[in-house]
Amino acid sequence: MTTSTRILELLSLLQARRHWTGPELAGRLGVSPRTLRRDIGGLRELGYPVLTTRGTGGGYQLGSGGALPPLVLTEEEAAATVLGLKDVATGTYAVPADAAVSAIAKIVQVLPARLRGRISSLAGVAGGFGQPGAALADVTVLTTIALACRDLDAVEFHYRSTHGEGTRRVVQPHRIVTVEKRLYLIAWDSSPCDWRVFRIDRVSAPRRTGKRFAPRRLPVEDPMEFVRSRLGSLPAKYRVHATVQAPAERVREEIAHYGVVEASDAGSCEVFIAAEQLDWAMFCLCSLGMDFTVHGPEDAVGQVKIWADRLRRSATPGTGR
Repeated sequence: MTTSTRILELLSLLQARRHWTGPELAGRLGVSPRTLRRDIGGLRELGYPVLTTRGTGGGYQLGSGGALPPLVLTEEEAAATVLGLKDVATGTYAVPADAAVSAIAKIVQVLPARLRGRISSLAGVAGGFGQPGAALADVTVLTTIALACRDLDAVEFHYRSTHGEGTRRVVQPHRIVTVEKRLYLIAWDSSPCDWRVFRIDRVSAPRRTGKRFAPRRLPVEDPMEFVRSRLGSLPAKYRVHATVQAPAERVREEIAHYGVVEASDAGSCEVFIAAEQLDWAMFCLCSLGMDFTVHGPEDAVGQVKIWADRLRRSATPGTGR
């Protein structure tokens, strides 16, 4: 066993149990007490606060230090850590989602392929309980894209559209953003020469091309707001257009995460909602609590009439009582 391998094994032992006696550690590592003391000193030089207690029952234990040194995780711990970070990345927590994505990338890139596959399977199961967008089909996809963002490396991947159509894309990745429990990639697409937003859960087989690029500035300062502004214009089965009788600023506060709002005048605005189901779009508009008029598409206008009839019947007292 080389010195570096032995020191990593020593670190793993110290992290696995609170306290070890010198003879126990030396026996587990198969070294002399003198070599053990030298390896303990090596860990301390790396920043690990290894505490020594003397006398009867004395030995070694890992304490808390002033900085965060590298950690050694077992496979089970690594899997649990990645799954927990996935929840942070796709949820609402005090910890920034960016930090969770970065941590996932650092861990997953050094994991064996078999363990990455196992974590991906567990992530699919863990996210399948009624949280849209929380599931991550393959953590390797997220890792590849996150590292490409970090290294300013163009990435190629297969992308599945809302309608199930597949295309091969080559983009310059800029940032991964979490909006409404979904992970989105903001990237510069050189084909149309414009910024694009991609849902990470629709990306597969990503490959870093090795072609570096110069970073570009987004049209807006806040990447999250940029994604939200694009959600209403992303490809969808329906793109509902309505006029809402309220100031744009007020409507934008309510609808910014699922639609685009454009001011018409001081008292009204135009709203565009991209939706796979018309009932969802109707719910979004009705939940505003403001007067509105739906202009299109034709199916959406018809859906308004269906909702109006349904609500009218619900407000009519029954005759059989």
